[in-house]
Amino acid sequence: MTVKYTEDHEWARVEGGEATVGISPYAAEQLGDVVYVELPEVGKTFKAGDEAATVESVKAASEVYAPVSGEIIAVNDALEGNPALVNESADGDGWFFKIKLADEGELAKLMNEAAYKDFVAGLE
Repeated sequence: MTVKYTEDHEWARVEGGEATVGISPYAAEQLGDVVYVELPEVGKTFKAGDEAATVESVKAASEVYAPVSGEIIAVNDALEGNPALVNESADGDGWFFKIKLADEGELAKLMNEAAYKDFVAGLE
């Protein structure tokens, strides 16, 4: 299992040609209390960088981008009834969707955890 990060603060936990996608704890903290999440439809396909989901907090609405290209194979229905899961467990139970990778080579464009921590440190 590998975890990769985007500059837009999405993470992708990759296992066996699939990636579970969410937003980083840093992004969840910046958003504040999440009150609504709009998830993509299962079966929909996205290119890396496409808007795939929306997360709304008391502060702002933000897009969640697909970190890799592929087809949505599952969504986290628990977020519809409990969007606060994003704040409580951004890198765990607060995941947004699972995507079947169309091109594993795209993962090379994403940051590993150490590089992402350095990136976030540079924002503060």
